[in-house]
Amino acid sequence: MEIFFVRALQLIMALSILVLIHEFGHFLFARIFKVKVDKFYLFFDWKFSLFKWKPKNSDTEYGIGWIPLGGYCKIAGMIDESMDTEQMSKPAEPWEYRSKPAWQRLLIIVGGVMFNLILAIFIYAMVLFTWGDYYTDTHAMKNGFVFNETAHKIGFRDGDMIVKLDGEETHKLYQDKVRGVNLLRDICNAEEVTVIRDGKEVAIAIPDTLGLLNMNKPTLFMHERILACIDSVETGSAAAVAGIRKGDIITGIDCKPVDSWTDLKRIMSGLKEEGKSTFSIEVKRDSIYEIMVTVDTTYTLGAMPVLNNYPLIHNTYGFFESFPAGVQFGLNVLQGYVSDFQYVFSSEGAKSVGMFGSIGSLFPAEWDWHEFWLMTAFLSIILAFMNILPIPALDGGHALFLIAEMITGKQPSDKFLERAQMVGMLLLLGLFVLATYNDITKFLF
Repeated sequence: MEIFFVRALQLIMALSILVLIHEFGHFLFARIFKVKVDKFYLFFDWKFSLFKWKPKNSDTEYGIGWIPLGGYCKIAGMIDESMDTEQMSKPAEPWEYRSKPAWQRLLIIVGGVMFNLILAIFIYAMVLFTWGDYYTDTHAMKNGFVFNETAHKIGFRDGDMIVKLDGEETHKLYQDKVRGVNLLRDICNAEEVTVIRDGKEVAIAIPDTLGLLNMNKPTLFMHERILACIDSVETGSAAAVAGIRKGDIITGIDCKPVDSWTDLKRIMSGLKEEGKSTFSIEVKRDSIYEIMVTVDTTYTLGAMPVLNNYPLIHNTYGFFESFPAGVQFGLNVLQGYVSDFQYVFSSEGAKSVGMFGSIGSLFPAEWDWHEFWLMTAFLSIILAFMNILPIPALDGGHALFLIAEMITGKQPSDKFLERAQMVGMLLLLGLFVLATYNDITKFLF
């Protein structure tokens, strides 16, 4: 339960920051062009609000709603989610959105997306300035990786060291969640991956559909391979009672071969499902020993493996250096997300769409400011990209109509914009229902 609240708090904080910045982008450009803003709200205030305040001599009411699904900036003379048709039925006023030139209206519309992108780049720059970045050189990972079933089918084998993508050497495996997937994404986008296997280079052809094949799989495509070499044994544990010592290498459990700590955990999980609490462990010491082990209901051995302890390479950035690095960071994340977005239109991709549960699970279980800011910037980029999609009711839909107006010189009728807004809201409602359904099924099953 504590993990739930920690993640929920991070999610609420991040979304609140992103919504405020997004709506401020609309607000700022509206005020620059002297367009009246009726309301500026964090969260939605259907029927009532938790807080509201209207400064003296101001046209804008500021507030906090009670429905935490975003927020809004109600711009006078604009057809938006408020569907205020009464205002639109009156003659246009000079301080209304609809009275302004198309290029000014376009800047007001895209202001939110612009500010989300600027925020993401600023956060990435400050993260790099404050913490720098850490990565492991894949060429130094002598124990290689452990791969899932999808990877095995296309030719990867446990223990492979990834050294080249399409003939170009690759070195960086980043240690943060956001860029930790970069290597996998690069593999999905490559035509050929070269690995070191048994001291020799082996080329593996990558299918175009790898990203789709690996989507929604219960196990990671790959993760660091840790050998089943014992570093420490807990006093009184099942391993200690059986006689397992520091330095022992576990090579088999219950007559099943063990090549890594992942194999050990997988076999132990199977024994737990079978309800088999006494079994043999094959141990390599000076020679091969067979040891009988009895575990309790937790099915834990009470032994820890020797971690690889590969050297971490730490890059630091000065204040001014951090900004171009932050721009590159943001562009790489945006490019990766856009590349992944193609899978949303497949049946497997539709299953990956999630709402608050899925988004919240991206945050760390313990409070970590480094990961929090990285994830906030990542969500800011997602918000910007999703909002600029040419779907009615989103900023991209409004922008599309404005660009068409600028090209043709003809402004769409209010009735057309109202209907387009309604269609867009229905599409978004359908997406919301799908995402919520996926979250519920993941939680239950």
